[in-house]
Amino acid sequence: MSHVHSFPPIATADSRILILGTMPGKESLRQQQYYAHPRNAFWKIVGETLGFDAGSRYEARTSSLSAAGVALWDVLKSCTRKSSLDSDIDSNTIVPNDFVSFFASHPHIRRVCFNGAKAEQLYHRHVLRLLAEQPDVEYVRLPSTSPANAGIPFDEKMRAWGRLVA
Repeated sequence: MSHVHSFPPIATADSRILILGTMPGKESLRQQQYYAHPRNAFWKIVGETLGFDAGSRYEARTSSLSAAGVALWDVLKSCTRKSSLDSDIDSNTIVPNDFVSFFASHPHIRRVCFNGAKAEQLYHRHVLRLLAEQPDVEYVRLPSTSPANAGIPFDEKMRAWGRLVA
């Protein structure tokens, strides 16, 4: 088991949408890039949804997210897990990110999109109770872009992720 730490958020002060994963996988941690695993469909789906080249350099992709008003982060700041799978997270080691400060410095966030059920579950369990009521924030669970979520066809994921900007 290894203790892992998330990355800082990719966000601008005027971000309107926040995409939340759980914790970067081993390949993402190795490359220090969100969704770096070559079989993770995140960049392909988001690139197609927002109209940018998913094959461009990482810095260009993250700039395109920011230009579209989309922020990217993870629910967890740190945890211990055996592998990259969310199911391997040791729940006794979970430390959530500081969303109180994040929302205070990003007051235009109106939609929080979860990249999969586990991100949503962890947010509701470890974060939501710490926040003051946010009546203007819409929460949307989207299908995980992880290669471990092979039971949902790519086209179905694409349709669902259209809700990112709908």
